[in-house]
Amino acid sequence: MQITTTGIVLREREHDDDRILTILTADRGVITAYARGAKKLRGRLLSGTELLCCSRFVLFQYRDRYQVDSAETEQNFFGLRSDVEKLSLAVYLAQLCAQVAPAEEEAGEFLRLILNSLYLLEKDKRPQRLVKAVFELRLLAMAGYMPDLVGCKVCGCYEAESMYFLPLTGDLMCRDCLGDAPPDEIVRLRLSPGVLAAMRHILYSEAGKVFNFTLSEEELRYLGDICEYYAIVQLDTRLSSLDFYKSLLLS
Repeated sequence: MQITTTGIVLREREHDDDRILTILTADRGVITAYARGAKKLRGRLLSGTELLCCSRFVLFQYRDRYQVDSAETEQNFFGLRSDVEKLSLAVYLAQLCAQVAPAEEEAGEFLRLILNSLYLLEKDKRPQRLVKAVFELRLLAMAGYMPDLVGCKVCGCYEAESMYFLPLTGDLMCRDCLGDAPPDEIVRLRLSPGVLAAMRHILYSEAGKVFNFTLSEEELRYLGDICEYYAIVQLDTRLSSLDFYKSLLLS
């Protein structure tokens, strides 16, 4: 069966002159597709099957296997490829998306999120820390790891003098309800009003407005640490692409 779909290449593996692609599509989620001859310099699939390239794919499907017949490039995010820091962050976002986005089902929101994130990175429309934090928290929420930040888990208060995020459970608790439990028994992260408001915005705002907020550099850094840690503990894994990106920030 022949199908046509739009998707972005999240991963690629090379096999001689061929590529094995992990593609996030709007209507079929994450799929694996074989692109024969895609590495040939004059091959018609060369540009449209590159990593992070968003293309209009024509695929042949046999059972759960796909083969790429054509790939017409719609957006290649070329600006990311000339900046190793941006490119490494983009690769991390792509790998994280490949890990949690649904397979073989509708995934338009996931595709929209990563395309918007890469666009903002490429064009310097938002700080890298903001894009990374929004992507991590929003992606996990869409994938079923939605934290509950509406109010304190126990008393329901919306905002108290001290509010804490519990990344292992995804809950929010006020200081009074948290009690005197030692930090090594209940991992808690204290949230300033600004960081809590930003996290709520990321989770509950419309898709087109999710990146529309500002924080001080210090609070943005802390927000990034929280969202990154939440992704690591919820997925119980740490991607090597994240470590590489962070090594560039320290160099």
